[in-house]
Amino acid sequence: MKAILKTTDPVLLSYARHLLEEAGVPHFVFDENMAFTEGNIGAFPRRLMVRAEDEARARLALAELAGHLHPPE
Repeated sequence: MKAILKTTDPVLLSYARHLLEEAGVPHFVFDENMAFTEGNIGAFPRRLMVRAEDEARARLALAELAGHLHPPE
């Protein structure tokens, strides 16, 4: 799994997920339930993850969000 986006912005995360769904790229959100333990203060970023073999397709689908994407490893 590769982290493609790390954010505390729920709107940005939702939009990125929408773009990936439209492109047919399987994805997962890690740390989504941290909001319960942190009290919704936004201290812990959520990680949008894709399979390593889908990373290039995901980056292409999220091209308009390039300034927000996690750098490739």
